[in-house]
Amino acid sequence: MMRALYTAGSGMKAQQFNVDVISNNLANVNTTGYKKERAEFKDLLYQTMDRAYVLNDAGKPVNLQVGHGTVVSSTVRNFENGTPEQTSSNLDFAIDGEGFFTIMGPQGTVQYTRDGSFKLSITEDGMKKLTTADGYAVLDNSGEEILFDPEVNISELSVSPRGEMSYKDAEGVSVPMDQTIGMVIFPNKYALEAVGNNLYSSNSATGEPVQVSEDENAKSIMKQGFLESSNVQVVDEMVKLIVAQRAYEVSSKAIQSSDDMLQIANNLRR
Repeated sequence: MMRALYTAGSGMKAQQFNVDVISNNLANVNTTGYKKERAEFKDLLYQTMDRAYVLNDAGKPVNLQVGHGTVVSSTVRNFENGTPEQTSSNLDFAIDGEGFFTIMGPQGTVQYTRDGSFKLSITEDGMKKLTTADGYAVLDNSGEEILFDPEVNISELSVSPRGEMSYKDAEGVSVPMDQTIGMVIFPNKYALEAVGNNLYSSNSATGEPVQVSEDENAKSIMKQGFLESSNVQVVDEMVKLIVAQRAYEVSSKAIQSSDDMLQIANNLRR
């Protein structure tokens, strides 16, 4: 009887974690470039009371086993593209494909984002620097900060689908800036670690980032004047929330039933 209590308890804990993941998805439904997550589960250790065997054309064809519940094994992020929304701002960018912008994050570590709502910051020597809303520098495909001369009119800034930047001078002539906004892809993007502020960190499981500008087969392009919306579908998340709630209730009913059976057993001598 005690096995049922702990097994059902593991189900309640797993569904509570599932609700936490779904709640985070719903909370970020309007977060630029957010990618929804889902919780994955695995069953726990099994107790084998009788094994299947065959001996001299006789035996038992099936096992007699009982499990000990479930546990969360991982959270998997869905990197499906969100809907691009037009903003008409020259400093807003959306990526159509699997790429990520490169950012110089805290403590000088390179991090990555799908949030292309960039801003301008002024350096000590009067140059303009492309940054995120938190002030982190946006990097080019060489890992350098993207700087603009004071005479560059940002309203005339133009960025190609591959990230090459240019601007129009006073005479309307297009002047290349010889800088390309860094956009990378990963061999295993699902191993990227979310660190908050719409940023991701790479690790040994992601593989080394590859610049899209150096890969002719890369299918990621940059859209200027657009932002990528979250790929969270509210209706889908609400259905998952209801299913998780019902599973939580069923596990709690199993605990209640086990407790009632233990109470009956304890009262047999009365």
